Amino acid sequence: MCGIIGYNGKRIDTLKILIDGLNSLEYRGYDSSGIAFKTNKINIIKSVGKVCELEKKIDSNIKTNIGIGHTRWATHGKVSELNSHPHNVGDITIVHNGIIENFKDIRNDLLKQNYKFNTETDTEVACALIDYYYKKYKDIKIALNHFEKKVRGSFALAIMVNNNDNLYAIRKNSPLIIAKNKDGNYISSDSIAVSKYSNNILYLEENVIAEISAKSVKLFNKDLKEIKPKFTKIDISKEDADKCGYAHYMLKEIHDEPRVFKNTTNQFIYNQIESLLKDMPNFTKYNNIHIVACGSAYHAGLVGKYLIEEYASIPVTVEIASEYRYKKPFYNKKTLVIVVSQSGETADTLAALRMANDDNIDTLGIVNVETSTISRESKMVIYLKAGKEIAVATTKAYLAQITVFALIALNIAIKNKTLSEKEINTILNDINKLPVYLEEIIKQDIYQIIATNIYKNDNIFLIGRGIDYALAMEGALKLKEISYINCQGYAAGELKHGTISLIEKNTPVIGILTDDNISEKTISNLEEVKSRGALIVGITNDTKINNFDYLISIPKIHKLLQPILTILPLQIISYEVAKLRKCDIDKPKNLAKSVTVE
Repeated sequence: MCGIIGYNGKRIDTLKILIDGLNSLEYRGYDSSGIAFKTNKINIIKSVGKVCELEKKIDSNIKTNIGIGHTRWATHGKVSELNSHPHNVGDITIVHNGIIENFKDIRNDLLKQNYKFNTETDTEVACALIDYYYKKYKDIKIALNHFEKKVRGSFALAIMVNNNDNLYAIRKNSPLIIAKNKDGNYISSDSIAVSKYSNNILYLEENVIAEISAKSVKLFNKDLKEIKPKFTKIDISKEDADKCGYAHYMLKEIHDEPRVFKNTTNQFIYNQIESLLKDMPNFTKYNNIHIVACGSAYHAGLVGKYLIEEYASIPVTVEIASEYRYKKPFYNKKTLVIVVSQSGETADTLAALRMANDDNIDTLGIVNVETSTISRESKMVIYLKAGKEIAVATTKAYLAQITVFALIALNIAIKNKTLSEKEINTILNDINKLPVYLEEIIKQDIYQIIATNIYKNDNIFLIGRGIDYALAMEGALKLKEISYINCQGYAAGELKHGTISLIEKNTPVIGILTDDNISEKTISNLEEVKSRGALIVGITNDTKINNFDYLISIPKIHKLLQPILTILPLQIISYEVAKLRKCDIDKPKNLAKSVTVE
């Protein structure tokens, strides 16, 4: 959520750099934007709405070599030009990602020091606090050092100071990177914003102050002793950052899924079983597993629970990170805590990870961003290999997450000898075939027809049993996220315990039926709602099922891998419905890609 860009260097077209960076960060979700830059003074320009509205206010003929920019997603204070960033108090101008939890107490203290506040934001308070310490100590690094000790919460700050030609940056629980090239130095909350300028990246650590001049980057630890910067060359794929001709990033990322599946499995199946056993952690030493995540990653964890319990016979608890971190944890030295996050920066998931690490419990991060905080702080890590995911609503990263859980279940089952050699060979053969099956599912024509018949409805229900119920929850979330339809995923057997009262004529009910052992029961539930006028859509791998209004057929493969195929039609239906409703598919309202605040 929110986005930061900054530049200090030789170039005098800094305003273009800032606008380009802000455009690259639009996918993170935002409602306003702004920039600050130096001429003979610090100038601030802000605007509500899209970055293009900000751009209209900027004189492109202005020459400057230093500036910062921001896309804001409102937390404290309504969406307004006044509340948007940058903020200036006294000698200090900042942009801020995150939330200062104790800003009200700090605000009250600063009021006693004759500071006045014009906005409702915690960011203006943060700016004033830095200004207070700067005036007190006459040194910006000392001021930032005291700021870090005073505030609670999360922050990534890019800072400009009157009569100072440097930029400064600090962070806690919110990502920030610095990049460099021969023309100067950059600050950003995401490497994609600087990818066209540099792939030489420094990931700023917590409790470190960065002083960024036009020529150099200096780092100072919590004792204000200078430490050596460590830049890393990273591969920022232009293909990932480009729509490649697709109408939306989400559609492109759905079409990426066959490749993503192949990339994610190839890192473990390159030498059949041997590489799977060798390159994955040893899961057999654990007698229970906790999976902790938020949103779609939580739903992926529910799929993981079914697969691991079914094929590895290890009890699995799946919990929402924002609940898990505040409850009494029931784990022991044979517990593995798995945290799942596309960005690797999700605030609640990161807090749950740190809680388990503090208790000396083994932790495994499943993340897509290899340089993320969760990847660095987890004791073990598995990468998704999904590539950059731009659309706010995850598709290919979710598919990669459930793929990893299938591989974990397979790994444990092979080690515990609960699968026959014949069944293992079937699974390996299906892994090879699966990218082709994904391509075939994507090419079906039925999704637009279904979308045309359901997109005007105010309520849609998805139902399933067992692992299909977990997939129904994710499918419902996708529809909610990007089409704004009230959509709920239910365990099919629960329909008659209250929810069936909501069924009216033409209410869409999407049933997922991939398990032969229980699909008859789900069919019975669908018949119940059909008799009450519901419009029924079935997604199934059973060729004998044909008694619904619309039917999406998917290939039947080994149950361990079936969810990877089943989720794809739900993603495409969501996309087609949102398109018909003329929604902003890649940037749904009120949502952000990386949720780095609680």
